[in-house]
Amino acid sequence: MKNKLILIFSLLIIVKGFSQENLHNFSLQGAIDYALENNRTAKNASRDIDAAKKQKWETTTIGLPQISASIDYNNWLKQQVSLIPAEFFGGNVGEFAEVAFGTKQTMNGTIKLEQLIFDGSYLVGLQSAKVYLEISKNAKEKTDLEVRKAVINAYGNVLLAEESVKILERNMDVLKKNLNESTKIYENGLGDEESVEQLQITLSGIESTLNNTSRLKKLAYQMLNITLGIDINNKTTLTDSLESLTAQNIVLDLLEVEDNIDNNIDYKIAKNDKTSKELLLKLEKSKALPTLKGFVNGGYSGNNNNFSFLEKDQKWFGSSLLGVSMNIPIFSSGGRSAATQRAKINLEKAKEDLTETEQKLKLQIASAKSDYQFAIEDYDNKKQNLNLAERIEAKNQIKFFEGIATSFELRQAQTQLYSSQQEFLQAMLDVINKKAELETVLNTTNN
Repeated sequence: MKNKLILIFSLLIIVKGFSQENLHNFSLQGAIDYALENNRTAKNASRDIDAAKKQKWETTTIGLPQISASIDYNNWLKQQVSLIPAEFFGGNVGEFAEVAFGTKQTMNGTIKLEQLIFDGSYLVGLQSAKVYLEISKNAKEKTDLEVRKAVINAYGNVLLAEESVKILERNMDVLKKNLNESTKIYENGLGDEESVEQLQITLSGIESTLNNTSRLKKLAYQMLNITLGIDINNKTTLTDSLESLTAQNIVLDLLEVEDNIDNNIDYKIAKNDKTSKELLLKLEKSKALPTLKGFVNGGYSGNNNNFSFLEKDQKWFGSSLLGVSMNIPIFSSGGRSAATQRAKINLEKAKEDLTETEQKLKLQIASAKSDYQFAIEDYDNKKQNLNLAERIEAKNQIKFFEGIATSFELRQAQTQLYSSQQEFLQAMLDVINKKAELETVLNTTNN
């Protein structure tokens, strides 16, 4: 019995440990930090940077000394026969002697050192490798910005769903109470059946909306988990509230930030594209330059009619060679010229794209500031509207039970209240999301 208790206690500890591993508590900033480390897209962007660094070194090694070795073994299954004038051996003029040169088996071992002395395309390649690394870093920065914005959106959607469920549950409790009182009044002959039916219709609608919102809440949590880079079914708890985040994200100073497009990641990417096109043009031009290589090699060769190359008495004959090789392109039938002209055209296109990006970004920043300012103003407006709707609904409830207002008027006031509640929640979420969009386009997320 004692052993069973110990086993059960151990299993409980293990289960508790697993459950704790599956629990995640996040503030919004904590969720952002976690996603930047664990989001699958962000991790792959980091791997792209590592790959670009390796690519840079791979390109660099082309201009460094290269050493290679080879071992060749040949076995003539049937040796090649050459015809030699027989007169060389004292034979008749006009006749030929059949001679097989060399041994039946040969083995050669060679080691070679090569060094690139000059190659214009290699110099351009070194510059391109640096640009490629910069492109990968920019891609990582853009990915992080998009991940950050996605986390904010997903986090906000979860809070919106949570608050919506709470409000709908409160509304349903109030409606059930009203329906119960109206039913008793009707049963006592002091009210009409229509009043009860109106409340039943309203309650049915709220129940349906609550069920749908509860399902959406589950999906919102799953979407957040995917964005964070954790298992879709993990238990995630949020520590920030929608109201507190809204207050934190009302930063009017952000509207006064200078519109500096140099910080925008899309502008950086467009500039990189222009630089890469410039390098491609240089590459095409460099193909008209000569290439110069130096080399030195040494080796040994052995010959025998039998495979005795591993024996001590096998004779090996050494050789070595030092040389320089130059390749001079002379005529390509206009191919190099066409490639150069094509590179020039692509460079002009990249310049136009850069200018277009500049103009679009200026408009995008102005639009993001306008949207953010409107979101703040709309939040204040929706907050006032909600207060008014609550007061109107409360007054109509009193009037309804006093017999002054009709059930239709009460239903209108309730519908207006429910709509105002959802609009207010959405207005809070808009403040958070619009600020994230403005920060993204300004690239001020670290400020």
